[in-house]
Amino acid sequence: MVKNPGKQRLWRIAELLYEQTDETHMLSAAQINRILNEKYGLSSDARTIHEDIRFLTEVGMCIETVRSTQNRYYVSHRLFELPELQLLIDAVGSSRFVTEKKSKALTDKLLTLASVGGADQLRHHFVTTPDRKPENEQIYYIADTVSRAIRLQKKIRFQYYQYDACKNKQLKRDGEPYVFSPCSLVWNGDFYYMIGWCDTHGGMGSYRIERIYRTPEILDEDAVPPPEDFSPSDYVGTMFRMYSTERETVTLSCDNDLMDAMIDRFGTDVKVTENRETEFVIEVEIAVNHVFYSWVFGFGGRVRIMAPEQSKTAYSEMLRAACEKITESKCDGESDGE
Repeated sequence: MVKNPGKQRLWRIAELLYEQTDETHMLSAAQINRILNEKYGLSSDARTIHEDIRFLTEVGMCIETVRSTQNRYYVSHRLFELPELQLLIDAVGSSRFVTEKKSKALTDKLLTLASVGGADQLRHHFVTTPDRKPENEQIYYIADTVSRAIRLQKKIRFQYYQYDACKNKQLKRDGEPYVFSPCSLVWNGDFYYMIGWCDTHGGMGSYRIERIYRTPEILDEDAVPPPEDFSPSDYVGTMFRMYSTERETVTLSCDNDLMDAMIDRFGTDVKVTENRETEFVIEVEIAVNHVFYSWVFGFGGRVRIMAPEQSKTAYSEMLRAACEKITESKCDGESDGE
């Protein structure tokens, strides 16, 4: 025996309309009545269903009526429009932080925010890139623990790994744990990072969440707060792939057709100091390291480091060392052939 059939009927009608209707999929009172009876054992009539739908509309549910010999109803407004859900689903599917298994689970949840017809349309376009997905299913517990430590303002202790030449996980520092005071979680360059003060290195640093080995331990010790002038967004904006090295102001000379690339990397506020006939000059505060130099090299000479002098020298030395490695490899190959 169904208890409070009137209240259950009202709830089920709202549920049916939200799940099954949109502008191209509508339900008449007769169809709603049949589903209520067959699926939930609730009996009603067309007049009662019309009144229920009128009440749902009055309390704020966006239900449109298409008038005909049998009025048909559909939900005209949802929390997310289909294009918005498409963006979220694409982000989940392509993210290198979210595992393939979790991508599918999150996508299924997002699809419940659309009608059945809309979900079928979105599901048809769902694509994942499993070859680029992480394997660490613990990342959600790791991220949750880090987030909890941030709220509690406590330090954490964790181990960190990298892959060796045989693609085996190798604990860094021979397994010696890191002690860290997380202050922010950020998504950057398709990876998820925690940012904070690292006791181990004595400065601000960042670590990829999926490279943390097992769930971190939250310590009783209070976290070290970041410097007063520290800005997570500025920190991320001046890092290359989140390698934590000293930041300095670098002057770059760029061919004129590279402004799009500079704005993509540094934002529209990038400081342009000179505009010449064939090139422009910018100043950026950036973490200068091998990742930055490889980014410059990727432009094939169309981006040039003008200052400071130590960065120019370091870049030249890196290029020279790379050329020497190529020469050594070539000589070794010729010797092996003889």
